[in-house]
Amino acid sequence: MEPFLAKIIDCRIIEANEAYVFHPLLCNPEGNVKIWQVSPIHGRSYIVDRTKDDRYVVSKGNGLGYTQYNFVYTPEMPTDIWGLLLKEDALRDFYCGQEVQALGIKTNQMECVLEIDYPIHIAKTNMDLRPVLLQYNVECPYRISDAPFMTRQQITDEVNKWEKMNDKCFDKDYLIAANVLIRNLRIMHDHEVLHNAIHEQNYTWALELLDFELCRTPNHPYTKADYERHVCNLYDREVIQTYQVIIYIAGVLNEPVDFKQLDALFLEYGFDLKKFRLDN
Repeated sequence: MEPFLAKIIDCRIIEANEAYVFHPLLCNPEGNVKIWQVSPIHGRSYIVDRTKDDRYVVSKGNGLGYTQYNFVYTPEMPTDIWGLLLKEDALRDFYCGQEVQALGIKTNQMECVLEIDYPIHIAKTNMDLRPVLLQYNVECPYRISDAPFMTRQQITDEVNKWEKMNDKCFDKDYLIAANVLIRNLRIMHDHEVLHNAIHEQNYTWALELLDFELCRTPNHPYTKADYERHVCNLYDREVIQTYQVIIYIAGVLNEPVDFKQLDALFLEYGFDLKKFRLDN
């Protein structure tokens, strides 16, 4: 983990759960509050505290950690600002994440959404934005994609905890993870939930599913009719995306993949890989 300095910024509470401690922080080398970034690929997310039960408090949207600039702009979309979290995305993440957790899926615990008093002007589009922070806590701060920045012992320590989830008595760790991830997908799809961003960066090594800012649920459908129309075609893509995450985990753990056994596990949960087959 790499330490950064941050400043406390005045904020407005948009949403909050229970009596959490709020951390309205923005990266600043002249700040006097220390925060930590788990790995360079996290970009805009930082560890800002620990809970009483030793979970990690994460704040998302505090500015980039891999350049000398907090926010950078690329013009492919009017509000595409790297390092910044938009209000509508933070709220979708907050609400949909809680819906997914209520389904029994292991995920992050949402704490609050804060709007900080730090106006940003985009001259090219003549727009003014205020950064929004999403604050939540997790059991493990490391994402699956963080493996290159972890020690082997750190990975082993996390994987050893999976045994309590090994209800099928698998002898390979990647299969324990596979069972959890495929079951998550079955639960979400049965409840018409589309995560829409399943990859190695959105699962932790505690097998917590994160990042719901692109998620769609029946209670929070997409606001554009055209987006909503395409939802039914996107569920199958998540099957293959989940498969890829499982293969990545097996690779990190140096475990050879038994593809027939893995395909059978998908089939057990109602995902028939044969229907995607194009060869003879």
